[in-house]
Amino acid sequence: MNNPTDGRIRKNISIGALVEVVQKQDQRSGVLTEGYVSRILTKSPHHPHGIKVLLTSGSVGRVKNILVD
Repeated sequence: MNNPTDGRIRKNISIGALVEVVQKQDQRSGVLTEGYVSRILTKSPHHPHGIKVLLTSGSVGRVKNILVD
């Protein structure tokens, strides 16, 4: 049942992972930003809207997809 690309589960996300996030200002449009995880900001093991992360680019957003490179 656990999908390893599910961005709502904290243990699926690791530092350096390539992910797609939706930033706060893009939530209505659904525009995704791709980048590498620098820090995991959400402390809880899961979040219904996606785990919040800081990307190496400095962008902050909630993980929608974990990309396998």
